[in-house]
Amino acid sequence: MTGPTVGVLALQGDVREHLAMLEQAGARAVKVRRPEELAQVDGIVMPGGESTTMHKLARAFGLFEPLREALRGGLPAFGTCAGMILLADRLEGGTADQETFGGLDVVVRRNAFGRQVDSFEAELAVTGFDAPFHALFIRAPWVEKVGHDVQVVATVASGDAVGRIVAVRQAHLLATSFHPEITGDHRFHRLFVEQVAQVGG
Repeated sequence: MTGPTVGVLALQGDVREHLAMLEQAGARAVKVRRPEELAQVDGIVMPGGESTTMHKLARAFGLFEPLREALRGGLPAFGTCAGMILLADRLEGGTADQETFGGLDVVVRRNAFGRQVDSFEAELAVTGFDAPFHALFIRAPWVEKVGHDVQVVATVASGDAVGRIVAVRQAHLLATSFHPEITGDHRFHRLFVEQVAQVGG
């Protein structure tokens, strides 16, 4: 039995790393750049990168509206770092013309943890995981507010950002402030692949 087909939005960011982690997690992983490729997947991962650039590239490739509609129609999605920003319904610190795909009833603050030089690592207690997750934050956002139907999956446990929300889940959507694709720990990808399989089943 083969796993679900999961696409990685291949406009910018850690595309190759996400593809590898998804394969390890039991999915058939493919790149998505165009609407016809989007139509072939059971779920999609939105990687880190620069959210305003990714929005513009999605427009340029004719992918923005089809992806937004697919998400509204229930396509499972997993956003990491910039991907979390793209899934948020509302932004703090975005550019005046910045659009998101939306779907997550959250307010996300761009670059909340600071610039590249402020990157850091942290051990996170994650709901549903039996051991801490070692997370890497690079120019990361955080979640300022969540709606009633949003489950907080992880918060920062120490330091200046203690209590900040860095992983959330709502219905068919999952998002993290950090980059699980470069940790070697594929538990978040496995969680998402299982979620996709349930929706498809």
